[in-house]
Amino acid sequence: MLMSASLQASPAAEACTRFVYLGANEVITARSMDWKSDVGTNLWVFPRGMKRSGEAGPNSIHWTSKYGSVIASGYDISTTDGMNEAGLVANVLWLVESSYPKYDGKMPGLSLAAWAQYVLDNFATVRQAVDALAKEPFIVVTDSVPGEERLATLHLSLSDASGDSAIIEYIDGRQVIHHGRDYQVMTNSPIFEKQLALNEYWKQIGGTVMLPGTNRASDRFARASFYVNAIPKGENPAEAIASVFSVIRNVSVPYGITTPDQPNISSTRWRSVSDQKRKLYFFESALTPNIFWVDLTKLDFSEGAGKVMKLDLGPNQTHIYSGMANDQFKESAPFKFLGL
Repeated sequence: MLMSASLQASPAAEACTRFVYLGANEVITARSMDWKSDVGTNLWVFPRGMKRSGEAGPNSIHWTSKYGSVIASGYDISTTDGMNEAGLVANVLWLVESSYPKYDGKMPGLSLAAWAQYVLDNFATVRQAVDALAKEPFIVVTDSVPGEERLATLHLSLSDASGDSAIIEYIDGRQVIHHGRDYQVMTNSPIFEKQLALNEYWKQIGGTVMLPGTNRASDRFARASFYVNAIPKGENPAEAIASVFSVIRNVSVPYGITTPDQPNISSTRWRSVSDQKRKLYFFESALTPNIFWVDLTKLDFSEGAGKVMKLDLGPNQTHIYSGMANDQFKESAPFKFLGL
């Protein structure tokens, strides 16, 4: 049963990093997925016209998808990352300080597992999403992490093909939205407002003098913020993708690392890079030798003719793909979002 995250969550948390590269002609969003165990990720293609439920009981919010998307699942019960055909990218990262409003079933409810998908299904731009979410059309509700006794506590980042960006958190039961092109980076704890304050300190020192090198969230935030703006802003899209991958690897956590006194830190399991101008979704598993990608412009997202398709990444994302993987997807029944 879904429960309010105002209940005390376990202090254990997982770590990820997300940033947006604003190049000469490119807008590219990268993220790492850091988790202590296999997060059960597969890639999915969702067409337009899908009937959706917020999976929060009798008063769930309902909608029909306006945009097709390619997403990375978590445990095949949630959307953790993805890009829609308009170039809008959504990423969810862990934030242990998250506290959602109490859900009494009177307001329309939306499972936290479908939060990112709701945005990808309904909006083409960050501005559209922010304007709609600011009206609070639903209550976000959460449940335990699969196989664990702690509540999922997440915050959401959005970016679009124009380079606009937003960070959305629930702090003390209240939705907080940070909206603007300057919000290029998001990691984990502390809350985003405090992350910005910590980063100001490192800006004064200057990244060419010294940068914090640990795998703590605040240190990864500082490194990502410096490097995403230090890498070249050239005209070559292949070089831009290479530069972005180099930065997201720089802020990744080495595979197998555990830090007993820092439960927020976990190994990087996979990385995604979304080219929002060319509509290419790149994926790299920590346990396979190749990067591969999905070309959204070559997928059929049309209502009726477009099919739900799945790319099976295997245990710990160990199945090997290379180059464009569009033809490796197989038609599949859609997964059901975790909910009531």
